[in-house]
Amino acid sequence: MSSLPSLETPHQSSRITTVVPLTPTLQGDEIVAYNLNYMDLLMKLHYIRSIYVFNSEVMQNLSLSDLKTPIYALLESCSHVSGRIRILESGRPFIKCNDAGVRVAETRCDKTLHEWFDEKEYSVEGFVPDHVLGPDLAFSPLVFVKFTHFKCGGLSVGMSWAHILGDAFSAFNFISKWSQILAGQAPPKSLHKQNLTKPQFSLNSVSDNPISIKRATCVEEYWLATNHSDVATHTFHITSNQLHHLVTPSTTSNNIKTKYFEIISAMIWKCIAQIRGDFGQTVVTICTTNISNRAENEFPTNGSVLSKIETNFPPDQANILDLANLITEKKMNENHVLEKIVEDGEGKEHFIVYGAKLTFVDLEEADFYEIKINGQKPIMVNCDFRGVHDEGVVLVLPGPEDTDGNNGRMITVSLPGKELDQLKCKLAGELGIQYLHFE
Repeated sequence: MSSLPSLETPHQSSRITTVVPLTPTLQGDEIVAYNLNYMDLLMKLHYIRSIYVFNSEVMQNLSLSDLKTPIYALLESCSHVSGRIRILESGRPFIKCNDAGVRVAETRCDKTLHEWFDEKEYSVEGFVPDHVLGPDLAFSPLVFVKFTHFKCGGLSVGMSWAHILGDAFSAFNFISKWSQILAGQAPPKSLHKQNLTKPQFSLNSVSDNPISIKRATCVEEYWLATNHSDVATHTFHITSNQLHHLVTPSTTSNNIKTKYFEIISAMIWKCIAQIRGDFGQTVVTICTTNISNRAENEFPTNGSVLSKIETNFPPDQANILDLANLITEKKMNENHVLEKIVEDGEGKEHFIVYGAKLTFVDLEEADFYEIKINGQKPIMVNCDFRGVHDEGVVLVLPGPEDTDGNNGRMITVSLPGKELDQLKCKLAGELGIQYLHFE
């Protein structure tokens, strides 16, 4: 059996347990297999890492053991989450629903939330286990949860979710259902499998020349692609007042409905193009998810739409409105051709999605702050992706509630380290955007 990743830092001590479904999935020697679709297989080298941070009031009359108990019931409705990866003779992976369980770490930290945030600058590092699949897939959990109890009484709930299970909204939904069971709601008996209808696009908005993925040429014992650059991650915060100034009547002209996501993505796209020079990044990937047609008790699924945006003008010199309108109106869907590429390879090949090209991910509609423990909403939520390649990824998420009761946006950016340092300077100097300050 492979050794577990180290969960301890100089300021933490951890205890690791395994949580399995309350009712066994296996009947005798029967193997229950969960077949993976093309989008699952595209995402198998990526991991979704999220944290939910709560103040000291949240743990009244609760123990860390109480936090773990709802996971047992939740796994009954989605047993493949506690399964393990297996490989068919053809080379195609699937999930064996063998009730091997998810890992849970219970951690105590000798720092306060203030001290931790001052040191970590809102990184998920330390809150979320260092989790990847491998070296022995038969013993690698697909989900790893970490509860951290701080000296001040605060709590963080961190989760590393193998993207092969489902997209970021599925990962968030898993935590949401956990919190509902913790609050006393009955667990769902089963989850609805989403009917993933193919989005309708006009002929000129469908791409036959995909740029949103690349083949991973160096994947060894771990399911994680090798980078040529040292990719680092940083989170910025745009307040609701800054959003108001970004999205003005002049940025919503020509009857084009522009979301905050498009404006923020255009702004970051232009900045990165200026940093990279040589006409800038003229082709980017947009990752969106239509969550309006998802059932309340949704089965985890990878329902993202990957689209490319191409521009024939220099993005480093462009008006932000022009780039935002391009993102809004000119997305070219690539899912249909990506499916063909995966299936032609019989699901055996490894691919990189996030960072194959500069990738913008729309998570604005995630209901992060509706998750409650003891009636308390999180004071801060963040998310990043592991397995990001050299071109980088930008996540746009809802931010915490401002003093005026409105929500801003969190922007979590993963780029090669030197480029990220330059982006920090640009956003701070030109727009006054800093990382989120803890209050």
